[in-house]
Amino acid sequence: MDDPQFQYVEGQSRASFTPLLAAFEAESAVAVATGPCVLDQRYGSLERQTFDFFAARQDPRGTLVYFHAGYWQSRDKATFRFIAPAFTAIGLHVALVNYPLCPTVSLPALVEAATACLPAIRRRAGSGGADRLPLFLSGHSAGAHIAAEITLSGAPDIAGLVALSGIYDLAPLLATTLNQKLRLDPPVAAACSPVHRIGAPLAPALVAVGEEETPAFIAQSRRFHAAWEKAGNPSDLHVVPQADHFSLLRQFSSPGSALFDQACVFMGREAHS
Repeated sequence: MDDPQFQYVEGQSRASFTPLLAAFEAESAVAVATGPCVLDQRYGSLERQTFDFFAARQDPRGTLVYFHAGYWQSRDKATFRFIAPAFTAIGLHVALVNYPLCPTVSLPALVEAATACLPAIRRRAGSGGADRLPLFLSGHSAGAHIAAEITLSGAPDIAGLVALSGIYDLAPLLATTLNQKLRLDPPVAAACSPVHRIGAPLAPALVAVGEEETPAFIAQSRRFHAAWEKAGNPSDLHVVPQADHFSLLRQFSSPGSALFDQACVFMGREAHS
């Protein structure tokens, strides 16, 4: 793990990503066509402060809020709409969130802007006050970092964190080309690293990473899981066999896979507690 550029950039890449992401795009178009959903709902005045909302197909018992990957500087929620149908089928609303990107905003400002989605999602979910549906915050890669940061707020209706292949200590990114747009310095990187600020009580966490990812990515998830538990919060760690950085999402959203089944148990248990 002595070469951060390899561990976080070149070493994570796979030739399979291009066709896999194309498949995600096609499946996302089908998810929209089969709905029910509403797209590009505003939650703030910034250009990318929008979310898509897929309604539960049975009596709702919670809302899964999902933040996409892209190292805080690329990609869009539209690519990942394919995730929604498997979870709407088990009684969860699904909200997929866009957020401002670096370097248009700083990373602290990005997290602050993303956090503003929660009131709008709660309103769209149609519950309030004591009847609020529980929120399960989820994200992949940079999105897992954002979901973790928001979970640290300790909002009472956050019932769980599903963190997929995340980056929770940003210090290694200072030595990579990613920092050309992130523009982090050591103090800001430390302040934006949730692994350093985990307290209690916080919602339970389900932490997953692909077995075929780089050692640094796997270590990030192991360290975050251990820190969550050490602070006194429940956490489960899953190193998913035969999964890389993006095929992990296939496992997450495929009924019958071990990761999907574990996510259902995790969110069902908390939703009914």
